Amino acid sequence: MLQTLSTILDRLSDFFAPRKGLLPLIGLVLVLINFVLQIFTSGWVAQTNCFLHLGLILAIAGFMLARAL
Repeated sequence: MLQTLSTILDRLSDFFAPRKGLLPLIGLVLVLINFVLQIFTSGWVAQTNCFLHLGLILAIAGFMLARAL
């Protein structure tokens, strides 16, 4: 189990090393999707700002990961 987790983390690291801005860019897109949903819909996702929270977490994690790589 630990070996599998280590292999997955190595592969993710190898994938994101040359693409350091990918996670913050995806986070920004999620924030923009949340903005559009706030304007045009009134469903559960718009009321809870789900994409906003996911986008911010992903962008911050992406900046931290880019700094480490």
